[in-house]
Amino acid sequence: MIRLGLIGCGEHSEIGHAIPLARYGAAHPGEIELAAACDLRIGLAQDFCGRYGFASAYSDVDEMLAAEKIDGCIAVVPVDKISLVGIKLLGLQVPCVVEKPLGVSLTEAKELLDTARETGTPNMVSVNRRFMPYLNRAIEWARSAGDLRYVRCTIARHARREPEFLWTTAVHAVDALRHIAGEVTEAKMQTLQSTCESAQWYVINLRFEHDVIGRVDVLPTAGMLEETYELIGEGFRVSVTCPFGPERGWRCFQGSRLVSKEAAPSHMAEDILNGSYDEVAEFIRALTMKDAPRPSIEDVFPSVEICLALAKTAEKTPGFQSRRKSN
Repeated sequence: MIRLGLIGCGEHSEIGHAIPLARYGAAHPGEIELAAACDLRIGLAQDFCGRYGFASAYSDVDEMLAAEKIDGCIAVVPVDKISLVGIKLLGLQVPCVVEKPLGVSLTEAKELLDTARETGTPNMVSVNRRFMPYLNRAIEWARSAGDLRYVRCTIARHARREPEFLWTTAVHAVDALRHIAGEVTEAKMQTLQSTCESAQWYVINLRFEHDVIGRVDVLPTAGMLEETYELIGEGFRVSVTCPFGPERGWRCFQGSRLVSKEAAPSHMAEDILNGSYDEVAEFIRALTMKDAPRPSIEDVFPSVEICLALAKTAEKTPGFQSRRKSN
């Protein structure tokens, strides 16, 4: 039986990790034990014990790691603690899942990467878009239809004015396009200037290996919550709206007609739809098989590096520093 620990019991941890862990445990009895939950606010950890079946609650990470023999740990901590906690787990040889964007700077992210390489501890980054069922079905369909020429993501949000949006949230889109099209060979960005006191919008232009072109439209104050991924080649186009949007699912066009369409049913659980469940399943599979989980810190680091570099460019935009985080 695989014994798992969870560090951080906030809203994101609940939606992206605790719920799918509990679902997996119920579907695969005897495979995993939710051994411990830890949060600085002990009440949250105790709540996770009651609601999701974790056996013990802790308010101190070191205490939990000393008291519990765990086979793997998922760390969902504030961005400025991601690298610190990840380095601790890797150094203790505890296989772990860490969150993007791996740190608040390229230096922190690189320290985490270097530690992963030096220790050889199995590790994984929580980038759930790589596990979205509809996106992966679309990728398989596109491969059968022909060679990709163009990939695109539109990432739209409402009232997201925090300056760090580009490297803490839009990194999801860049990483998903790398998942689709391969390694990036060139990345450039255009800032869409605003005449009002709003957040900056961006267009990220990417060139991938095998001459695939990509684009990410980063629209943090577009008045809606939606992500759409497009995969386009000679004579075909696939559009995937997930994990957010008014109608989530995917559509395939070929030869000037709609050849396939699938919409997410209203009863489909969010953690299955958004890939969190399959992400949990991959970590458990790797621990069970004593295999390396994917994607690793090494796999995701290029996505983080691209977005942090582009953010440096964005900081030079007039008015960028004056904008303050609103939520």
